[in-house]
Amino acid sequence: MEYKFSDRVSNLKPSAIREIFKYAADPEVVSLSAGNPSPDAFPAKAIAEISDDVLKNNPISVLQYSVSEGYTPLRQHLRDYMKRENNTGSENDDIIITTGAQQIMDLCSKALLNEGDVVICEAPSFIGSLNTFRSYNAKLVGVTVESDGMNIEELENALKTNPNAKIIYTIPNFQNPSGVTTCLEKRKKIYELAKKYGVLILEDNPYGDLRYSGENIPNIKSLDTDGIVIYAGSFSKVISPGMRVAYCIAPKPVFQKLVVCKQGNDVHTNIWSQYVCDEFITKYDFNSHLAKLRSIYTKKADFCMDLLDKYCKPAITYNRIDGGLFIWCDLPQSINMQDFCKKAIEHKVCVVPGNAFLTDESDPCNSFRINFSTPTDEQLEKGIKILGELANNWN
Repeated sequence: MEYKFSDRVSNLKPSAIREIFKYAADPEVVSLSAGNPSPDAFPAKAIAEISDDVLKNNPISVLQYSVSEGYTPLRQHLRDYMKRENNTGSENDDIIITTGAQQIMDLCSKALLNEGDVVICEAPSFIGSLNTFRSYNAKLVGVTVESDGMNIEELENALKTNPNAKIIYTIPNFQNPSGVTTCLEKRKKIYELAKKYGVLILEDNPYGDLRYSGENIPNIKSLDTDGIVIYAGSFSKVISPGMRVAYCIAPKPVFQKLVVCKQGNDVHTNIWSQYVCDEFITKYDFNSHLAKLRSIYTKKADFCMDLLDKYCKPAITYNRIDGGLFIWCDLPQSINMQDFCKKAIEHKVCVVPGNAFLTDESDPCNSFRINFSTPTDEQLEKGIKILGELANNWN
């Protein structure tokens, strides 16, 4: 039988990262490609205690259908927490709990994008979001990420030349894949340009709680007095990615459409997962847990950057990071990045080719992404040493 696929998916390609996972499954391979939290980061004991208690004493509350907007106590606690800790959210906003932050991208695309509408993205940017926008036949326009965030001149030019732009998508904290943090001045300029050109901002912030150094910078959503910012937060990197719990703070008219779209998507997010997250952030010492995560990742990030300095210079360069889980590495022009990544796999090391994160994967790119949160220290040293030897002895 000849299968005829929809226009929305016929040209979609599998995620490069998910394809690389096939190689990473080999126990002999050092995987620097995943974005998984460290095995030491999971509050497994607390999750077990919470689950045991509710399943013994009130099981139907987490086994029955629930409301599409999300578990009411969790929504209220997140409203209070985000307002208190981040000055984020107003009386004109509401909050919906989603099945991972990826679903926020999907619901926003479904609610806001028509075929051919433009989404302005950082270049590079998170492949999962890019593929979601592509699946709705949106046109992606990339704006160069500099050491302190998007190139503002490029951003305004993109807005000027694309009158059907609907969304500016940004990951302002420890961006995936570049590790870059957008400075406060640029956050304000991004907001003002969105306001000037009548475009919404989709602010994706899964890594904001994982800062190792420097001062916290206000969320773009905290600047929002015009109802133009949609904020995506997640528990994946701070509690558990497998539980698939994220949250979206959006202007109420947008929120209402997201709820309708979610009803047609998965009805509601797993209620047990929502319940566990709510209990953990309210009845356990959540700030102490975050401090533990920062300690774990500070050590791993510093160790990884020391290894890059030791083994990879001068051929591989990178910018130091202040948080998050990723480091963006640059190769000299004399080394073809795709060939380098293939050669690394032959030597049992997986990294993610940088072009996978571009709005147009055919654009020139001589960078690759590594992750340091998942491998052991021994695996990190082994993998980075191999990368350095390959690059510095390339011919």
